[in-house]
Amino acid sequence: MDLKEYRAKLIGGNDERAVSPVIGVILMVAITVILAAVIAAFVLDLGGSVGQEAQAGVNMEVDETANGNVTVEVTSLGNSDHVELSGDVGTTAAASSTGTTTIADLKLGVGDTVRLNQSSGLSGSSGTVTAVAVIQESETRTQVSSAEYEGFSTP
Repeated sequence: MDLKEYRAKLIGGNDERAVSPVIGVILMVAITVILAAVIAAFVLDLGGSVGQEAQAGVNMEVDETANGNVTVEVTSLGNSDHVELSGDVGTTAAASSTGTTTIADLKLGVGDTVRLNQSSGLSGSSGTVTAVAVIQESETRTQVSSAEYEGFSTP
């Protein structure tokens, strides 16, 4: 029994080998590193602290006449709980589909429309009205729309 002959059949010659030992070691190390990174990401909860932005659909229209209005309409809430108004808005009362309330207390939902003008809602004859989507649980606030107005006359 010639063991050299069996060794050549089992291992193969230099021309018959599929992967060199160096390439095999490199592949094993790469697989180990990738596996360790995936396990570490799960164990350390990496990426779990990434928050999501609040989303909502809001239409804003500015009436360009001297006694103009800024109309804000909420078309969808997306992942937000409600929409609030900020910017150059006053603390005076404004009417919405939910009733008349102060601007700071307005929490707009889908279908709510607010018309702001010099006598109710706007703080001056020019400025910016901003709609901010709010997620209450995580206290996330994201600006979703903005409109500039200018040249409105006082009532």
